[in-house]
Amino acid sequence: MPRIVLASGLSRWLRSAAASGPAEFQTIVTSQRLDQALDALFQQHPQLRGYVVDEHGTVRRHVAIFIDGQSITDKSALAVPLRESSEIYILQALSGG
Repeated sequence: MPRIVLASGLSRWLRSAAASGPAEFQTIVTSQRLDQALDALFQQHPQLRGYVVDEHGTVRRHVAIFIDGQSITDKSALAVPLRESSEIYILQALSGG
């Protein structure tokens, strides 16, 4: 089943202040698409939803999602197919100058 890895900037919302580093999650259901995997993650950890997607379900501007090393290009089209062995990395994108 696809593996979801949250960068420490997002995983800190799920752990105590003493814990650090990225957090890994296995989705509960076998997800065949990115949107399904994210829904499964948000069911387990509802507090993450607002940090990752907006009220329309679009990935927030300063969040980056990579599937098997490739960045998703359309943050509103999340029906991206996954493989059984896919790795999904979710991290806060850096911006500014």
